[in-house]
Amino acid sequence: MDEVTLTPSAEEQRLAAALSELTRSIARWTEKGERHDTAVPGLSLFRREAPTEPACGIYEPSLCMVTQGAKRVFLGDDCYVYDPHNYLITSVHLPTLVQIHEASAEKPYLGLRLTFDLREISQLMADSKVPPPHPQSSSRGMATGRNTPALVGAVQRLVDLLDDEKDIPVLAPIIQREIIYRLLVGEQGARLRQIAVAGSQSQQIARAIEWLKGNFTKSFRIDDLAAQARMSTSTFHHHFRSMTAFSPLQYQKNLRLQEARRLMLAEHLDAASAAFNVGYESPSQFSREYNRLFGAPPLRDISNLRRSVVVGQPQ
Repeated sequence: MDEVTLTPSAEEQRLAAALSELTRSIARWTEKGERHDTAVPGLSLFRREAPTEPACGIYEPSLCMVTQGAKRVFLGDDCYVYDPHNYLITSVHLPTLVQIHEASAEKPYLGLRLTFDLREISQLMADSKVPPPHPQSSSRGMATGRNTPALVGAVQRLVDLLDDEKDIPVLAPIIQREIIYRLLVGEQGARLRQIAVAGSQSQQIARAIEWLKGNFTKSFRIDDLAAQARMSTSTFHHHFRSMTAFSPLQYQKNLRLQEARRLMLAEHLDAASAAFNVGYESPSQFSREYNRLFGAPPLRDISNLRRSVVVGQPQ
């Protein structure tokens, strides 16, 4: 039987061309390093020339794209893979395990992250008649969606501003607004809408997450957080876990341990000092929980990191 060759559709051809152009742009701006924090607010570009080991990191509200290579993100028991065909969208701060699993010197991993200001999303929804969202089956604060020529093209125009930085203050907000619009009307737009709608349960949970992120060294009562969110304790606990894959206490513990790791690695604190700085009262409990999350006791883990790579923001 003769082999059937499928001709790419016009949409697929436009997407391939857009991704190819964006790949060239990211490659050019990351020639001198693995990470380039650009002059466009919230936009960072990344390159890796080899796969990475799994590493802990906090994903903030953002759009992440890969134009070459691929990456896995583990959130609780869920695994999200994004690559040139799929973007990753995150609507709240989430502690994750991340790994670049497709990268080489000949064909490096190339990607970008654009962080969101959720107030801008709310303002866009208030100012314009955004079409209804696609149905959504999960309330997780993270998801993947299919790239489109329109979305990739808008991101390309944002990256193009780096060639003439004087245009950034005027044009970047306009292009970022278009990117947010493309996401709001896309297959994962309902996630951003939930967070942006005043008084919604998702927005209340997002506010609780923001409080925990800013106060993770402090003790708290679940009942008090639930009351602030205007929910019963059981309802709050259910919605918090649905959005983050963690209970509030697990979420706090993860934030504490990641900050302690940063303090030991970047500021050379010893384990006991780092533990007390992030709110632990028992160094032995800190060591046990650290070992459970990172796979090694603090001293050994930090020594291993210093011999390999510095851990920072997820890329």
